[in-house]
Order: sequence, then structure tokens, then C-alpha cells
Amino acid sequence: MPIAVTSDRLRRLAEECGQSPWLDNLRRDALHSGELRQLIDAGVRGLTSNPTIFQKSIMGSTDYDTQFQQLISKGVNVVDAYWEMVLTDIRDAASLFAHTHESTSGLDGFVSVEVDPSLAHDTDGTLRAARALHERIDMPNVMIKIPATKEGIPAIRRMIAEGRSVNVTLIFSLDRYAEVMNAYIEGLRELAADPTRDLSRVSSVASFFISRVDTEIDARLDKVASDDAMRLRGTAAVSQARLAYELFRSTFSGPQWAGLAARGARVQRPLWASTSTKNPEYPDTLYVDELIGSDSVNTLPEQTLVAFADHGRITSTISENVEVARTLWNSLAGHGVDVHDVAAQLEREGVASFAASFTDLLAALSAKAEQFSAS
Repeated sequence: MPIAVTSDRLRRLAEECGQSPWLDNLRRDALHSGELRQLIDAGVRGLTSNPTIFQKSIMGSTDYDTQFQQLISKGVNVVDAYWEMVLTDIRDAASLFAHTHESTSGLDGFVSVEVDPSLAHDTDGTLRAARALHERIDMPNVMIKIPATKEGIPAIRRMIAEGRSVNVTLIFSLDRYAEVMNAYIEGLRELAADPTRDLSRVSSVASFFISRVDTEIDARLDKVASDDAMRLRGTAAVSQARLAYELFRSTFSGPQWAGLAARGARVQRPLWASTSTKNPEYPDTLYVDELIGSDSVNTLPEQTLVAFADHGRITSTISENVEVARTLWNSLAGHGVDVHDVAAQLEREGVASFAASFTDLLAALSAKAEQFSAS
């Protein structure tokens, strides 16, 4: 269903608060109808995709049928046909965002595409796939998404060291976030060893998933059901994000970072992902209004984007009440909530969910290919 934005809130979010609103969706009809162009004009400054988004887009419409049938008729296998359809959309979206990329001097205008999710625990396989995607697309405003699994961290560092832009996805813990930032900085240091390399041409965001944290921790608090536990419901995700932002600020400051910055290096901006509220009791713009800060990105699902454009707040909030956030976050342990276990579970579920979307889509495309061959 087409969406439209008539307010100036998205533009003001960037202009007044330094936070870039990106769209967390990609539909071929939005590319071709002018809908995405209108959202860019309204202030959307980038776009993210993932295997689940493409599953819904490809299987939820007939927009891809002609291209898919043509590819199959030429003898292209189903997996390669899938990637050709995905990369067609990514290139078209990147072309639409090219002006944003140029006008922001490479800060924004990025479109992200994720490597095969089945490679999440395969360092070498992830690196090969990430390089291949980067080289096939060959556009300066495309980021390759790599999950922040233990095995993904070395691939992220290597991609940065090779001068390739990366969107690090599926971050659920402060400890893993610190590893992600370290991988980025170490990759930049390796890249900087060559005095001819322009560090400003490398960009990265670190995608911290938000709403899923509240969903899981709220469920654990519900089992405790004490008054104190219930008062913590709906606080965990924002509290952790505020602590993550504090960690970001401290990491990308001081003399060690200053040396890289002098070479043109950009900070790896935190990106707040999964920002639609799953609990109807919570405000529909909760994970936007409470996480506004400079040098950050919020990638909004369509319904959240529309809600924020209609009634979101335009004021920096993420650095407010950080000590309160720390107290709330640390108090979870006293109610039996192991945040490390939560993060591990959410990472497993996130990887499995994307892998299932990828597998299900390929199965559906295989069935469709058989139909085309039989007709």
C-alpha cells in the first residue's frame, strides 16, 4: 500500500538534530511509481533491506514475475535469479539516492543489501559473499550488510581494511557493539597504512536492534510479575540504546581516533533498527522519539515512518537521563534477567529468521520456476 509524507519532520530530524532517517523497506512498486522518490523529497536519507523484506516484496506481488520468467527462460538457476532481482532493486534504489549521497558529501544516501544469511557463522564464506556483492553492484552509495556474529566480526574488519562500506547488522548487546566498533577502527588503521588511501570514502553503520530487546525482556519480567519487575517493562531497549550511544561517543573521541579522523575517517554511526513498537501499549513512535541524537541513524519501517512524520518529536533525547538508564539496565539482573542470555537468544533468532525467509523464498521461487517451465 503506497505511503505518503506531508510534514517536514523527517527533514527537521536531520537538520535540527543531526539524525538521519532511513527507510527500512524496499518494494519494486515504490521504486517505479515515484513513491520512493517522494519519500526522499520528504527527507528520507537512506534505505535498508534484508532477506525478510525481499521475501515479502517478491512473494507479495507480481512485480518480479516478468524478470524472473525471463531469467529462468535463459537457463539461469533459481538462486542466481533471486540475486539478479535483488540487485536490480538495489541498483535502482541506489540511483534514486545518488543525489542525497552527493549532496551530503557521502554521509547519507546509502542503500544496504545483506549477504546470504546462511553464512552468518562462516567467516570466509561471508567475506567472499560480501566482496562479490560489493564488486557486482559497484556503486559508491551501497553498503554490504554483515551480521555481528562472532564469525562476522573478522569479515567486517577485513571489508573495512579493503575500503568497502559495511552495515553491521543484528547487534543486541553492548559487549558485541564494542567489538563491532573495534573491528571498524582496526580495519581503518590497516587501510590507513597505505598513505594513498582516502579514508573518507569508507562508511559504516552499526545496526543496534531495539524493539526485540523489549519484547524478550518484557516477557521475562512478566514471569517474575512483582511490582518492581513490572515497572521495568518497556525500559530495557531504550536504556541499552542510551548506554550504546554513550559508548559510541567515548569510542570515537580522544587522540587515537583523532589521528584517523585527520586522515578523513568517518565515525561508524549507530543505527537504531527494529524501531516499530510491538506492544500496542507503547507509543508508536517510542523508539524514535527517545533515541534522537547527532551522528546517528534511525531506519524506520513504513508504519513507523508515517507515524513519526505525523506526530513525532523533534528534539535530541538520547543523551538524557543516561544514569537513570544505567540504573534501570543494571537492575534487570536483580529480577533474574540475564541480558547476556537475552542477547545470545536474540542473535540466534535473528539469524534463524533471516535464513528461514531466504530458504522459504527460494522454495517458492523454485515452485514458480516449475510452473513457468510447464506452461
